[in-house]
Amino acid sequence: MKLWIKYLLAILLGILAAILLPVNNPAISSFINFVTELFVRIGRYLVVPLVFSTAIVSVNKLRSSKLFFKTVRWTAIVILCSTFIMTIVGMLSILIVKLPRIPITVDTSSDFFKLDIASLILSLFPTSAFAALTEGSFLLVSFIFAVLIGFESATAVDTPLFKPVYQLFDSLSKLFYNIAQFITEIMAFMMVMIMTKWFVEFRTIIFSGIYTPMLIMFIVDFVIVAGIIYPVIIRYICHDPYPYRVLYASIAPALLSFIGGDANLALPLTIRHGKESLGIRRRTSGFTFPIFSIFSRGGSALVSVISFIVIWRSYSSLNIPLGDILWIFGFSFVFSFLLGGLPSGCAFVLVTILCQNYARGFETSFLLLKPASLIICSFSMLFDTVTAMYGSYLIAVKNKTIEHHKAQHFI
Repeated sequence: MKLWIKYLLAILLGILAAILLPVNNPAISSFINFVTELFVRIGRYLVVPLVFSTAIVSVNKLRSSKLFFKTVRWTAIVILCSTFIMTIVGMLSILIVKLPRIPITVDTSSDFFKLDIASLILSLFPTSAFAALTEGSFLLVSFIFAVLIGFESATAVDTPLFKPVYQLFDSLSKLFYNIAQFITEIMAFMMVMIMTKWFVEFRTIIFSGIYTPMLIMFIVDFVIVAGIIYPVIIRYICHDPYPYRVLYASIAPALLSFIGGDANLALPLTIRHGKESLGIRRRTSGFTFPIFSIFSRGGSALVSVISFIVIWRSYSSLNIPLGDILWIFGFSFVFSFLLGGLPSGCAFVLVTILCQNYARGFETSFLLLKPASLIICSFSMLFDTVTAMYGSYLIAVKNKTIEHHKAQHFI
């Protein structure tokens, strides 16, 4: 059975469980929350070891084959362009279609998210390099350490001194990948409980009807981006006559990221589908997928632009000045790259930062969308996961580090 079918069946069973179980019972609710958190932690358990060991091998091979800087260049271009495209799509859609206002609430909050850029930069280089391996959420910390090791050990072919280093991490990478394969298989069963918790919260959001028009806009934008724009780019840049197979390979990772709402949770499954479905070789996938997971947050930019303008129009019937539109666009675009330390919830955090920095009485206006924060973040993860699949595929084709598989052989 295809892996995406297993995940889809788990989602359907989760919805059924949410309908049949007495989820309003405190004991049942507490149990569901506990088991869901346990399963999410299991899913993220091997992320750092897998990313660290595989990145060392990937960077080593890229440098040895003189593809490292080409890969870095293409990765940066794809992330910048995809984020720009998604921010544009979000801005145009919300400016063209005027969504209904959201009723103003009188809730107040003293909890504000502060994005400390200086502390973020300092966290990239802990007092001990080995402390990077203990950071489980901000993958860039351990990834930088891996890049340093892989880059300097790239002379292993000519220097016997470094060859054992490469062989060790090559073996560890394959070992952790095999374990990750097992975890992604059993994650299909774990998805039942994760989906149960998600649907219980989602049911409240959708039944209110307040946020339904905004959710429909997210769906339409996803169809435009993942179903039209990205396939056209792959068709003409990669000269691939079958670009939709990338979208087909993205189904299982997209389902997991949408329901789990966590970039790190979906990363092992994304890497696995990149290799076993699309045929992306480890030298490319070990570098690009972690980078996309950390920096490619165009989905957060798209949903935050839409969310903020919905908030703006809920408070005012006036047209938004052009200068403010450009500010919202630029702020969302730039700050989306600074959310790498947040594997989950980053979209609503960006909405919060937008409101705080826009000021003019909007400092706490993000509370209008707080009940819908779950679905907002789910859609942002959905966009970002599909972007990582399309982007890594494009880079692999340009690097000629790919072995094309037929769709019927996808996992």
